[in-house]
Amino acid sequence: MTHDDIWRAIEQFANERNMSCSGLARCSGLDPTTFNKSKRWSKAGQPRWPSTNSISKILASTGADLEDFTKFIGSHTM
Repeated sequence: MTHDDIWRAIEQFANERNMSCSGLARCSGLDPTTFNKSKRWSKAGQPRWPSTNSISKILASTGADLEDFTKFIGSHTM
């Protein structure tokens, strides 16, 4: 499981629900920019991972469970 795998999974999870990443964030009570590509790396080039709290919120807001999300980890289709 890599940094790219997790971010790709968020994108695919949103896509499966006919939402953008910002739409998914909004419907989950998060700032719409939470999942922006520009926030995935620090200015120093270090990877920024989504928080477990953010993942929990997207699951709760969509009625999904962890398995619904993790099926996209390692998946390279969109």
